Amino acid sequence: MVIIHVKDFGDMSFELDYENAPISAANFVALARKGFYDGLTFHRIIKGFMIQGGNGLPKGRALPYTIKGEFASNGVQNRLLHDRGVLSMARTMIKDSATSQFFVMHKKAPHLDGEYAAFGKMISGEDALDKIAAVETDWNDAPYTPVVISSVEVIDEPERDYPRITR
Repeated sequence: MVIIHVKDFGDMSFELDYENAPISAANFVALARKGFYDGLTFHRIIKGFMIQGGNGLPKGRALPYTIKGEFASNGVQNRLLHDRGVLSMARTMIKDSATSQFFVMHKKAPHLDGEYAAFGKMISGEDALDKIAAVETDWNDAPYTPVVISSVEVIDEPERDYPRITR
């Protein structure tokens, strides 16, 4: 289980899904254990769709690795659907380009099923999710007031190795 503590909004708890997306789940846990997400923000918020966070590097820079996208159109059977409260990896148009960014579904989005690596499901914190989704944003879906991730707490998750694709 992981708990995303969001300053002024509350906590969101997730059960990770190692059966459908072991690489994505292990990557998220490894970054959380290093404190990577502490102090970052939910930088893209679209009410009725999703909230996205985890961008911790200066513009134009990326982690020195990516991970394999665990979804059907990339040859991986992932049965976790993009329903409300699902935790999934963000990526570019390149299927194996996920690094640290993730998103939480505010509402169901079946068009993402088979195209993005869903790797966890919310077990509590829908009130925090709704409050975050309701913040005022600009034309680029960025919140006017930063929505800060205080920390991501990892509870009872074993250390797991996972393959990385070096850039």
